Amino acid sequence: MTVRNRGALAAMAAGAAALTVAGVVACGSRPAEDVGADEAAALASTTPAPTPTTTASGDPSVPVNAGTLPAAGATVPPVRLRIPPIGVAATVNPVGINQRTDEFEVPPSVDQVGWYRYGPGLEAGTGSVVIAGHVDSADQGKGAFFRLRELDRGDTLTVTGSDGRERPYRVVAREEYAKTGIPLDRYFARDGSPRLTLITCGGPFDAKTRHYRDNIVVTAVPA
Repeated sequence: MTVRNRGALAAMAAGAAALTVAGVVACGSRPAEDVGADEAAALASTTPAPTPTTTASGDPSVPVNAGTLPAAGATVPPVRLRIPPIGVAATVNPVGINQRTDEFEVPPSVDQVGWYRYGPGLEAGTGSVVIAGHVDSADQGKGAFFRLRELDRGDTLTVTGSDGRERPYRVVAREEYAKTGIPLDRYFARDGSPRLTLITCGGPFDAKTRHYRDNIVVTAVPA
């Protein structure tokens, strides 16, 4: 997955690993339809956001959103993610941008997930806390977010912060986008209602490019 931006993030590098089959294959079962898209959009700020530009490869870059960073030491990063409906109990690592590739750097172990550390932390009263993870890997098998597409509205999950506090969330939306069409400014915003955004790859896998076509995005709100 290749979404680039010089300084903000390359959001969708999250799932990426290849399958050892030829041609295009489906990434597990796909959701019958998106759910809760209107509610997810309403959580975002109504302030117009910058329009994503397009890189030379045709992928959308991630817009840089204005926002005041918390004072040093004030950010509470997520360290553990539990999603009982799909059997996830994963360590969360802070991640940023790979300086060489300009891509979102997800933990190499597919059973772990990455929190975008340049966005809001769990203490923030506004904005989108982004956690991204692999769907699978040719070498390691199924990733932490292999079943993310199965989540539905009303499902619950828990994020534990570095302060030891467990924070419950309730799923309000599950959407699938072609990578060239995902509204990155919405999902990586520092404004709007507080929310948790989970991202992985989905849709068909192209063995030639070794990329999935789509992204699965799940939005949850504090329960």
